[in-house]
Amino acid sequence: MNTFFDFQAMAEVVPELLLVGLPNTLIFAFASGILGTLLGVLLAVMGISHNRLLRYIARIYTDIFRGLPAVVVIVLFGLALAPVFQPFFGRSPYPTGILALSLMSAAYIGEIFRSGIQSVEKGQLEASRALGFGYGPAMRLVVIPQGIRRVLPALMNQFIILIKDSSLVFFLGLLANQRDVFRIGNDAAANTGNYSPVVAAGVLYLVLTIPLTHLVNYVDKRLRTGRAEQGNAATTATEPVEGTLSR
Repeated sequence: MNTFFDFQAMAEVVPELLLVGLPNTLIFAFASGILGTLLGVLLAVMGISHNRLLRYIARIYTDIFRGLPAVVVIVLFGLALAPVFQPFFGRSPYPTGILALSLMSAAYIGEIFRSGIQSVEKGQLEASRALGFGYGPAMRLVVIPQGIRRVLPALMNQFIILIKDSSLVFFLGLLANQRDVFRIGNDAAANTGNYSPVVAAGVLYLVLTIPLTHLVNYVDKRLRTGRAEQGNAATTATEPVEGTLSR
């Protein structure tokens, strides 16, 4: 039991987990989440475009990056293609890891956005066009904001996945000050022969992800309740008032 639940070994690694591992893990997750979201929006727009070539490009990209395991993408970009990115990023694997996570998450975020945009009633776009909006402004100002609101829980869930997937950057051989939560726990376990630091790293991941998971469920419940209330209000507004005389 002491091999996995040595509280002294856990306590010794906690400062480094919090001061080095946690910031790096959050940087990996936030940076790749932002880049992945930007690319995901582009993929979603391409996926619903009237241009067949753009739709094919988005479909091929999505199929490839959703079909490959995350560790394969990270190793491929961080090691196999490292010479290609050296002129831009230098020898540091840090930005390459962020790029790999971004490209991978973009495939999923793009599908989330596409489904959200397509879930908006077509009448919204038609009404906007009738009011004088062009296709682009109507999509940007009316349809896409509604689509994003509907898929917000799914986007938050994707961020939770990025927090966990950031541990795979371990394979790139980060420098001491670049290590994420898992890498610090794993290094401490390798040096001491005791796996309690890995357990401590796992507990820190749970501290990050469990509250976020409950937040996702709360937001999803609120959004569902809001849509139900709007639907009931719309139904009530269209019902005839009792006692109204017909002519």
